[in-house]
Amino acid sequence: MTAQNGSLKGSEGDYEEKVLFINRCSKVVKGGRKFSFSALVIVGDSKGQVGFGFAKANELTDAIRKSGGAARRSLITFEMEGTTIPHEIIVNYDGACVLLRPAPEGTGIVAGSKVRSVLELAGLKDVVAKSLGSNNPINQVRATFKALSMLQNRQKTLAMRQIGDQD
Repeated sequence: MTAQNGSLKGSEGDYEEKVLFINRCSKVVKGGRKFSFSALVIVGDSKGQVGFGFAKANELTDAIRKSGGAARRSLITFEMEGTTIPHEIIVNYDGACVLLRPAPEGTGIVAGSKVRSVLELAGLKDVVAKSLGSNNPINQVRATFKALSMLQNRQKTLAMRQIGDQD
């Protein structure tokens, strides 16, 4: 099934919730077909906190509710440098490869749909991203989260290196 992009203001805090992907699965049983649904949901506050959740249920609304709760429990914070990221990073996750590059102010987010949604809800404004490899939405989101969690602050890294050179 195709992705659905709906945006809701969450009741908890100031988090925005976005449904990225819905998958319908069918099982043939004695009485006919039995359907189940899985949902991929992103939650973010546009200030440096973002999380994702993936859940399955027999009803679509239950799957979305469960994945929204999972997304709120898995919130991460990451390093930002103004409106962009501190450095370029390439991350592989299970066949999906994501490249994130910092961009000058005013560039905007140049990325594909799934990576763009994560970066927008994270609060980044100027990033260039490229999805290399798999186009599986779950793996693209997980690769993007892995990349965001691996970002390091430039000043802290330089300070640490200067301390190591003096010894």
